[in-house]
Amino acid sequence: MGLGLLASRAMRPTSRFLLNSSNPNNIFLRTIVSKSELNKPEPSAAPEPPQAVLPPRTPVAGARVHFTNPDDAIEVSVDGFPVKVPKGFTVLQACEVAGVDIPRFCYHSRLSIAGNCRMCLVEVEKSPKPVASCAMPALPGMKIKTDTPVAKKAREGVMEFLLMNHPLDCPICDQGGECDLQDQSMAFGADRGRFIDTKRSVVDKNLGPLVKTVMTRCIQCTRCVRFATEVAGVQDLGILGRGSGEEIGTYVENLMTSELSGNVIDICPVGALTSKPFAFKARNWELKGTETIDVTDAVGSNIRIDSRGPEVMRILPRLNEDINEEWISDKTRFSYDGLKRQRLNDPMIRDPDGRFKAVSWRDALAVVAEVAHGVKPEEIVGISGKLSDAESMIALKDFINRIGSNNVWGEGIGVNTNADLRSGYIMNTSIAGLEKADVFLLVGTQPRVEAAMVNARIRKTVRASQAKVAYIGPATDFNYDHEHLGTGPQTLLEIADGNHPFSKTISNAKNPVIIVGGGIFERKDQDAIFAAVETIAKQGKVVRPDWNGLNVLLLHAAQAAALDLGLVPHSEKSLDSAKFVYLMGADDIDLDKIPSDAFVVYQGHHGDKSVYRANVILPAAAFSEKEGTYENTEGYTQQTLPAVPTVGDSRDDWKIIRALSEVAGVRLPYDTVGAVHARIKTVAPNLVHVDEREPATLPSSLRPAFTKNIDTTAFGTAVENFYMTDAITRASKIMAQCSATLLKK
Repeated sequence: MGLGLLASRAMRPTSRFLLNSSNPNNIFLRTIVSKSELNKPEPSAAPEPPQAVLPPRTPVAGARVHFTNPDDAIEVSVDGFPVKVPKGFTVLQACEVAGVDIPRFCYHSRLSIAGNCRMCLVEVEKSPKPVASCAMPALPGMKIKTDTPVAKKAREGVMEFLLMNHPLDCPICDQGGECDLQDQSMAFGADRGRFIDTKRSVVDKNLGPLVKTVMTRCIQCTRCVRFATEVAGVQDLGILGRGSGEEIGTYVENLMTSELSGNVIDICPVGALTSKPFAFKARNWELKGTETIDVTDAVGSNIRIDSRGPEVMRILPRLNEDINEEWISDKTRFSYDGLKRQRLNDPMIRDPDGRFKAVSWRDALAVVAEVAHGVKPEEIVGISGKLSDAESMIALKDFINRIGSNNVWGEGIGVNTNADLRSGYIMNTSIAGLEKADVFLLVGTQPRVEAAMVNARIRKTVRASQAKVAYIGPATDFNYDHEHLGTGPQTLLEIADGNHPFSKTISNAKNPVIIVGGGIFERKDQDAIFAAVETIAKQGKVVRPDWNGLNVLLLHAAQAAALDLGLVPHSEKSLDSAKFVYLMGADDIDLDKIPSDAFVVYQGHHGDKSVYRANVILPAAAFSEKEGTYENTEGYTQQTLPAVPTVGDSRDDWKIIRALSEVAGVRLPYDTVGAVHARIKTVAPNLVHVDEREPATLPSSLRPAFTKNIDTTAFGTAVENFYMTDAITRASKIMAQCSATLLKK
């Protein structure tokens, strides 16, 4: 600070006295007056000047406030800016609505309030000390000040304490560049620290093959503990010790076994919990982010693929309140290394001696077209796989139909599945709508392994409203309280007849929800099971004009679009008598059913199970390399976007079929993605309305009555291994490690 400025500050009291004096020879007059208005003394009775109108502020991150009852709104002042918030809002939330970003480490909007990092201190008028804004409720008329010297000094002190034991690891820390501690110490910390004692060190914990720990960096914000307990539903993490000996870990030497464990990497504000597969691979500023969706299950979680050059480096979640909030499953997050293993690069034909040899696209397509023309139309079968997009499925259906066959279906869809009514195979309540339910009946589904994000929603509802959950199916592991009613359809019939105690529970519920597993489509008595479920729904008023609680939880990313497009098998024996089988990414069909003399074409991106039976291989692009349309289990249409270039000589699925159709002399009438979408629109218009959820218009009760007897065989397990469900996850080394170490033996 300059001496002149110090001197002028010191003389300000004197100057006020001198200005009012009548001494004309005063030498200080000219040197102190800095504003012209000071030369014009106002009369004592003059009115106060009007307050300046503050410009409108934008809430932090576009936050919006919904007032369920306008009478519950209270007004507070944030840095002189008046803002209305609902009762029950904290001071921190009020500041965010007012456009002021408060620093925080322990607070997270989806977790309970801990209030233990003290970084969010603000000054509140008439409060003797700064208050923790995350834990203080906003009160009517409260005057909050976030930018005063008191608040700044308090934050500097808190930051100094946090850095007291934090190691200087930034150059070798994987969190560098996206670290909350780095950012906030720059913005709110002091330029020096006064602690010169030796920093403490903490032993690292082994949480498994996915999460790397460097616990010396931990600042005890307890976000990971609260996430594990509240969202993931596992009691694996906790705080041990007191004072400087306090540390976070597992109570006993144990791995973190949750299917959502990778999310602790995102919520950890420092480098204590980072991705083990991504360790020391790249800095975040080297990566190109592509916003796309996940296809490892039927939820369609919103993700961001970070890539460097031709390689996918990591996958992170994107915020979507309607689908996955801001979490993703471990399978979604860590299976990306499967995208570069066991890939098919070139078209190949099997020699007479059984070996594959690489050929040109022209030769491969010519061989396939020649064989297709040499068999009867009814002996031709096309099957689309779990990861197929809508564009490729409509192209496959059109191609097989033009050759003269109607034997085309999607993997995981049983014979004569009723695809006429959308309400019979989608989640009518919607994923977000599950939070309004008060009773759940799960029929033949284990959502924890079939759709981890749907299971997280159910757990959230159970915690928030103590909703009751009943389950019919094989014994399985849930992470919330539930009642196991039985293992097979016999229990379902008892509830439908009103002879089971749970019948009354459904009837008395305000918003009951029934979720039927997608594995039911593989059963021969699926129509009888759905008839029993609809009887229960009718008796319990599950479907009303203001509420539709009858749902189907699908298993695969392609299943909903396949049913919309009509890819349903019409005969059990069509595959047994086939002479030409076209497998488009179908790896989980029973290969033993394919006749030994059948000619098999495999079109896909990985050398998985079906490749060993193929006569011709046509390499295709994976979901991370193409633009494709997918529909999730609730009927929400989304698109993948290419994040990395295609591998080798592979092509988009629909382009391969379009080229094959021309070689075979049955040319398909579309050459561009837009033309394919126009064709899709004529069959399933909802599939071209991207980023929209189109609810079913007709109720499933319009199905024709079904009278055949139900099979009392117990429901099976649809997903045996959560970490390996498709070609990509089976090729992943990380998923193989998870299968070996995390699955309960």
